[in-house]
Amino acid sequence: MRFTLSLEQQMIRDTSRDFLAVRSDSAAVRRVVDVVADAAQDGHDSALWREMAGELGWCGIALPETAGGAGLGAVELALLMEQMGQRLACVPYWSAICLAAPALAGSLSPEAAAPWLARLAQGEARAALALPAWMAPGADGSLDADALTVTAAAAGDGFVLDGQVAQVFDAAGADWLLVPARLSGGAAGQPALFLLPTAALEGQPGFGLRRLEVLDRTRPLADLVFDGLRVEAKACLAQGAGVAAGVGAAMWHGSLMLAAEQLGGAQQCLDLTVAYAAERIQFGRPIAAFQAVKHRCAQMMVAVEAARSAVYGAARAWQAGVAGGAMDAARLDVAAARLAAGDAFGFCAQEAIQLHGGVGFTWEYDPQLYFKRAQAAGGWLGGAAAALARIADGLLAA
Repeated sequence: MRFTLSLEQQMIRDTSRDFLAVRSDSAAVRRVVDVVADAAQDGHDSALWREMAGELGWCGIALPETAGGAGLGAVELALLMEQMGQRLACVPYWSAICLAAPALAGSLSPEAAAPWLARLAQGEARAALALPAWMAPGADGSLDADALTVTAAAAGDGFVLDGQVAQVFDAAGADWLLVPARLSGGAAGQPALFLLPTAALEGQPGFGLRRLEVLDRTRPLADLVFDGLRVEAKACLAQGAGVAAGVGAAMWHGSLMLAAEQLGGAQQCLDLTVAYAAERIQFGRPIAAFQAVKHRCAQMMVAVEAARSAVYGAARAWQAGVAGGAMDAARLDVAAARLAAGDAFGFCAQEAIQLHGGVGFTWEYDPQLYFKRAQAAGGWLGGAAAALARIADGLLAA
C-alpha cells in the first residue's frame, strides 16, 4: 500500500528524525540507562523532554486547539512516534500523550478536559495512566471495570482507594496519576477516573510507589499501592460509562502508537545492520557482499515495509473512525498493525544481533538495547495475543 504524505506530514517526519538523531543518539540513551538504577532518577532525559515539550511543542501535536494543541491527527502522531521508537527516546511521551491525554479527553467533556489537556500540551505536567502494562484494551473499545485492581469507596466528603496496580508506565516522575477505579457502594461496579497529584501523595501512609528493575531500562515501570488512601471528592473527575469508553479508547490509541514506535525500532535495527555489514571485513571483503547476508537484510526490509503499511493504514483508519464513528473497523486495523509491527521488531532485533556476529549481544553495541525493547514491548497492552484475539473476533463476525 502506498501512502502520500502531505508537506506538513513530511516536515513532521523529517524534523523529528533530524532532531532525535542528534539529541537522542546512542550516547544520550546510554547516559539515561546507566542511572536508572539510582533511586533519585526517574529514568527520563529531562533536558530532552523540556526541548520537545517547551521549544518544539510536540506534546500538543494531536491535542485539540481549544486546549492549546495543534489539533492534528493520528497519522501525524504516528510519524512522530516512529522516530521516537527509532531512537529509543527516554521521555514519557507515549505514556503521557498517547495514553493519559486521550483518557482525559475521552472521559471528560471538552470543557472539563481543556484545563488539564492545556497543561499537558505545554509540557507543564506529565501524567501516567495507572493501568497494568499487560492489560489489553477491550474488543468492543471500552474498559472492563471488573478487570480494575483499584476500588474506590465513598467516605464522608471524599473517597478511599484500595488496591495495587502492577507495572505502570513512567509512574515515577509523573506529576499526575490518572487512576481508573471500580466504585463500590451505591454505584458498585461502575468505573471512575481519579486524578492524583503525586506531590500531594508523598509521605501519605496509604500510598506506595516502587520502582521496578526491568529488562528495558529506556521505559521505566513502577508498582503502585493504595491502602486506604483518602482523597477529596474533587479528585474524581468522572464516573460511569464515559470513563469506560474514554479509557478504553485511550488504550486502543496507545496500542496504535506503540505499533508506530515498534516500527521505528525495527527500522533502526535494519539501519544498524546494513551499516555494520558495510564496515565489517571478512575474507578481505565487507560481509555485505555475501549473498546470505544480503538475503537476511532483505527479509528484514520486507518485514519493516509490511509493518509500515499496516501502521500507516491503521493510523488513517483511526483518524477516519474518530471523524465518522466507524471505530470497529479502526480497532481491527490497529490490531493488525500491532501484530505486524511487533513481529517485525522482534525479527529485526534478533537478526541485528545475529548479523553483528560475536559482538551483537554485547553492551557496547546498540542491537541489545533494541532487542530488550522488542521483548518487553511484545507483551504490553495485551501484545500479540490480544491482537490475534481481536482479529479472530473480526473474522468470525464477518
